[in-house]
Amino acid sequence: MSWIVLHFIGIISYAATGAFVALEARFSFIGVYALGFITAFGGGLIRNLIIDVPAIELWEHTTIFTVLITLTIIVLIPLQWIDHWRRWGLFFDSIGLASFALQGAMLASETFSNDLGVMILAALFTGVGGGLMRDVIAGRKPLALKEEIHAILTILCAIAIWFGWRSPFELTLIVLIVIAIRMSAIHYNWRLPLPCHDEENRKFYSQLFKQSLVKSIYTKEK
Repeated sequence: MSWIVLHFIGIISYAATGAFVALEARFSFIGVYALGFITAFGGGLIRNLIIDVPAIELWEHTTIFTVLITLTIIVLIPLQWIDHWRRWGLFFDSIGLASFALQGAMLASETFSNDLGVMILAALFTGVGGGLMRDVIAGRKPLALKEEIHAILTILCAIAIWFGWRSPFELTLIVLIVIAIRMSAIHYNWRLPLPCHDEENRKFYSQLFKQSLVKSIYTKEK
């Protein structure tokens, strides 16, 4: 799968996350389009403001048309499809996170001659900016602020671009690595070993131990 294909999957995924959040929040179809476009382009807008690139460069006809078609399909499909999106949403959202972060890092690299600090900022805001705006507008706790893995993965994307990983194969590999790490982090509840997480980690492992103990007793009784 080429980088271009993954990039467009990322755009579609981010637009779709905005649309489904709008549907869950019971927004009108106008809200679906608004939240979809904000999620797809919000991060890029923040990035362009940071690195002083004209915002007009975001409005690529192919990308806008892709987002518009995606949102129109979602408006017309039955609401039961939201349940299917919940199962696969994080997977496709991970593709969007990686592809947007890489895009931000590459644009910052071209504009600021491979300045790592600017590349990290551009990757971070491009990757999570749209999702932050989406969640705030929908009245939800921003997912990017609850999952620290978001920021860590965007930084890793920026570092990979800084090291010169720019071929389609290398970019695709980075996206696949990001997907694997993020899905594993969600499944296993990985958190950085910081003091502020001590109580949360203690509760998690306590619950895990109780579940294992109950399962062991049940197995012996059988």
